[in-house]
Amino acid sequence: MALTEPSAGPAWNLFGSPAELANALSQTVARALQGAIEQRGKAFIAVSGGTTPGLFFRSLSDEDLDWENVVVVLVDERFVERSSPRANAGLVKTNLLQNRASAARFVDLYQPARTVEDAATASAEVLRELPWPLDVAVLGMGTDGHTASFFPDASNLDALLDPASTEMVLSVHAAGAGEPRLTLPLARLADAGLPVLHIEGGEKRKVLEEALAKGRDLPVCRMLEKSRIQVQVFWAP
Repeated sequence: MALTEPSAGPAWNLFGSPAELANALSQTVARALQGAIEQRGKAFIAVSGGTTPGLFFRSLSDEDLDWENVVVVLVDERFVERSSPRANAGLVKTNLLQNRASAARFVDLYQPARTVEDAATASAEVLRELPWPLDVAVLGMGTDGHTASFFPDASNLDALLDPASTEMVLSVHAAGAGEPRLTLPLARLADAGLPVLHIEGGEKRKVLEEALAKGRDLPVCRMLEKSRIQVQVFWAP
């Protein structure tokens, strides 16, 4: 069962285990997606990669909703071939786009190109045709305070975090990212009807709580500050 801590910042939803979190988060997201379908005929969700969301993806994949009218994109992606185990798309395809959710439409951020900048341009053309704004954005966070591909050492961090940006997709070069990356900018994520930050483990909770308490200017804090709707933090040990 979730416990919510009142806060001037994000709303904290705390769970005793990752399984409890995955079940509650999948139900919350499914309600938001179904509500969007009923209101405008389509639902649009951005999800994150990494190791944390696998259990949530598998739970969400079996939620009973009109998946044929759901569009799924990634919050960010590594600029690697589709066959690479480092590609976030593989995690989405093998964990989320299964069961009932196999009927959803997945739009890949990655586009074959000579450079990551060229890939961002090509991806933006595809994404521009999607049903913006996002109905749901499920973000993760690293222990360095990055979310999406907003790495603290990104060469274009100001552009990534610009709340007035009209860009659809931006390229990212950062030592902390490893490979070059493609990401939705803050401006596209901040408009989501249901913004969620999904984190697990004591270290990530400590990083976030200390950053919020001390007013540290981490990328994740900028996202929490600029979001149009209060961000829901879902946390489990």
